[in-house]
Amino acid sequence: MNGNKVITACLIIIVVFIGGVVLWLAKPVLFPFFLAIFLSFMLSPVLDFLTRLKIPKVVSIILILIVSFLVIYLLGALFYSSGKTFASGFSKYEQNISSILTSIQEKFKLSRLEWEPFNWVEQLDLSRIGSFLLSSLGPFFAFISNLFLIFIFLIFILAGRGRAKAKIKNSFSDARALKISDVLQNIDYQIQRYLAIKTVVSLFTGIFTTIILLLFGVDFAIVFGFLTFLLNYIPNIGSIIATAFPVAIAVFQFETLWQALWILIILISIQMIMGNFIEPRVIGKGLGLSPLVVLFFLFFWGWLWGIPGMILAVPIAAVIKIVCSNISELNFIAVFMSKS
Repeated sequence: MNGNKVITACLIIIVVFIGGVVLWLAKPVLFPFFLAIFLSFMLSPVLDFLTRLKIPKVVSIILILIVSFLVIYLLGALFYSSGKTFASGFSKYEQNISSILTSIQEKFKLSRLEWEPFNWVEQLDLSRIGSFLLSSLGPFFAFISNLFLIFIFLIFILAGRGRAKAKIKNSFSDARALKISDVLQNIDYQIQRYLAIKTVVSLFTGIFTTIILLLFGVDFAIVFGFLTFLLNYIPNIGSIIATAFPVAIAVFQFETLWQALWILIILISIQMIMGNFIEPRVIGKGLGLSPLVVLFFLFFWGWLWGIPGMILAVPIAAVIKIVCSNISELNFIAVFMSKS
């Protein structure tokens, strides 16, 4: 009996390892496919709405794809061009950093000997950092070049929507088919609701962040607003990163801590209100994920697919939890993944 348990455990480890290797090697295909699945969940309500208006399904799909392509392409192009400007102009903050360090040295009356450990900042070549950021933009937004593949997947997913119910009815008895259809419909509704609400909350968080940064006159406000929208899919860690970048730029830009301090307070307030009050009330506490589960998924998908994988990590975890909570045999997995 113990031998069977050891064999089972070894088989599970081997399957997990092979699955990880397959996911890593198949990233060029699987990442667009996963992204197409998430887009399909968010666009399905729009397709259902257009279908109820008696618009042919083919025409509805074409309209949805055209609008989605334009929105994604324009946002990607806007952010990429702004990011290039940010990276190429990063070296201009070098003089401001030196000025800030000099003022700190004078204020605290630090001698040259005491200040020497911090002399690395003076030798820091910020133009190299800008070049690094510029070169990093390409891989991060490489999915723009894969838009064609994403939308090919999306066409087939949306076109096949609604056919599963008929296939289930032909494959099982009436009672069994009805039960399976109800479970799948419930899973579909919950995933749609979660992704739609998460996207809307992230969008408004990014918009509010952009407005605040524009009001304070912070450089590259659109870039940081778009980053906030993306990073908001990563709980806690994403919010910290999304807040730290614009605050740091504000310190170097204005050469004073007061404006940066006010920006920090306002941005943290926005993140807390949207993340701790509005989002849990709208989505519901039942979808709360354990922090340990979130960290595991972040590290795992970040190791597999890099930054894009980290952005998709928490939605993937939420989808797995929703699916497991609707299947009685897998309900224990949903319990382990939950906060409480």
